[in-house]
Amino acid sequence: MLFWFIATSVWSVWFVFRDPKFDYRLVALAALAPDLIDGLRGAVGPMHSVVTSIAVLFAIMIVTAGRKPIRQRLLAVPIGMFIHLIFDGAFSNTKTFWWPLSGISFSDDLLFSVERGPWNMPLEIIGIAGCIVAWRYFSLADKTRRTKFLKTGSLHHGQ
Repeated sequence: MLFWFIATSVWSVWFVFRDPKFDYRLVALAALAPDLIDGLRGAVGPMHSVVTSIAVLFAIMIVTAGRKPIRQRLLAVPIGMFIHLIFDGAFSNTKTFWWPLSGISFSDDLLFSVERGPWNMPLEIIGIAGCIVAWRYFSLADKTRRTKFLKTGSLHHGQ
């Protein structure tokens, strides 16, 4: 699962915040992080816990106190992690979702993306379509806009 999480994270943040200065690169990478990191152990783990996302948010708020520009940029990380939990259906596994509040042992359950098996295909197709629409909506075929996005993560709609 790649395009599903990229598209859902970018579009969710755009629809909620409509902030062209938001770092959409970071939110997309953070939305991929839970499967990438927990995937190293081959099962769902702490990255699929809402407690981990809250801890990352808390850490960013503490470390960046008084430094608004870096805080604004880094807040994309926990937001992307939260979005992953939503669009992966992580809340359906109570033990993992509430880890370590539900116990400190890790689950041996497969990643939700692996467990879904062939049902991932329609989600990836929707994700690819969402990325294509984003490419057009944000005019990323334009070299100037694309370069700005790659350098800053900024997305602007309109001319």
